[in-house]
Amino acid sequence: MINYAAKIGETMYITRKIDSFLEKWKQQKSRKPLIIKGARQIGKTESIRHFAAKHYSSIVEINFVDTPAFKTITADGYNPDAVIAAISRIDNSFRFIPGETLVFFDEVQAHPDITTSLKFFCIDGRFDVICSGSLLGLHYRQISSNSVGYREEYEMHSLDFCEFLAAKGYSAAIADEMLAHLADTSPFSTAEMAVFPKLFLDFCITGGMPEVVRSHIESGTFEGILDLQQQLVSAYRDDVRKYAKGIEQTRIINVLEHIPAQLARKNKKFMYSKIERGARSKDYWGCVEWLRDAGIVNICHCLNFPEVPLKGNYDASRYKLYLADSGLLVAQLDEGAQEDLRSRRNFHTYNGGLFENIVAEAIRKSGGDLYYYRREDSKLEEDFFLRSRSGIVPIEVKATGGRSKSLRTLVDSAHYPDISFGVKVANANVGLENGIYTVPHFCAFLLKDWLARHN
Repeated sequence: MINYAAKIGETMYITRKIDSFLEKWKQQKSRKPLIIKGARQIGKTESIRHFAAKHYSSIVEINFVDTPAFKTITADGYNPDAVIAAISRIDNSFRFIPGETLVFFDEVQAHPDITTSLKFFCIDGRFDVICSGSLLGLHYRQISSNSVGYREEYEMHSLDFCEFLAAKGYSAAIADEMLAHLADTSPFSTAEMAVFPKLFLDFCITGGMPEVVRSHIESGTFEGILDLQQQLVSAYRDDVRKYAKGIEQTRIINVLEHIPAQLARKNKKFMYSKIERGARSKDYWGCVEWLRDAGIVNICHCLNFPEVPLKGNYDASRYKLYLADSGLLVAQLDEGAQEDLRSRRNFHTYNGGLFENIVAEAIRKSGGDLYYYRREDSKLEEDFFLRSRSGIVPIEVKATGGRSKSLRTLVDSAHYPDISFGVKVANANVGLENGIYTVPHFCAFLLKDWLARHN
């Protein structure tokens, strides 16, 4: 095993997928300024600093939240000379060395106007530029209209299970090895099935927020984990109060706080009536969009019918909501569920809603979109759908195992010609029976990559 968790001073640096992306970006001869998007506290700044320390003799880091004075640096124009002159007036310790300098604009949600300068930095070519910040989705219209064609974007998430394993000391090749099991439909060994499910349950409890994972790895226990998770949830609420306006603040927080209870229901469609009597979709949809754009929740849309294409083939008024990081869902469970989960490791918690949240998170972190299907005139319902080379694939999530009646109907019925096989994600080994593949929970983060290659 190779330890991918490196020590940087007194802080353990956890290797992330963005590391290899940044290395490839640096190798491009005509690289464009880069915008890194993602929710707060997922490790964006840490990863950029780690990369910068390896490749640049001079790092100019501008944080628009910590030092609001830097919001004035575009007052005299957006060309690099004007911006650099303005930066130097505020802090003359920065050194701008052509070809050896990274200009790092952090927390750009506090000054999205800076992205207008990216076009001019790109044309100038003397300095590399990376922008980062949380809540960028809220400012996406403004940012996307600035410097079109002169920037590159990357969406970052909290750690997935592969990154968690790397932090635990496993080789980066472990994902390819797991993917080979799925591709060949070859079961994992008894030894592997004794190790990986336990590691996955640890990941389910910690979630993927770097601070939480780091604490767990350094202590070897779960001590203090819940406090850290609850602090992060509290920080998200503070963001709502800081960036949302008027009555929407209360509604956004209400949506966030009701997600665990709604996932506890057998019909997990998000219902506004459970938040406020007489509430209507038009009153709350903007709140859901706010949480999505802030990177806090994932929206799973209900398909009109399970067929291609998936995009555009859904009812915008029907959807399920999941937390973007399952550790933050765990932090919002009631005390009884917390005890059941942590002490007895009972993952039936919330009618399987926790595992659904984890699979939804895995799909989103691998770049997939979320769709489900529920027929209003029957009990037919399927948790998720992904594309394969030849059609669409229904995915059913089970906390343990058991029958999959809806999945069997979708695979066998001639009414669904775009479906030729299905996937059951369960506490079980890899297998295939009558057109239904069984995939272990710990392989959920590989579903999109595997199915994209599957006929």
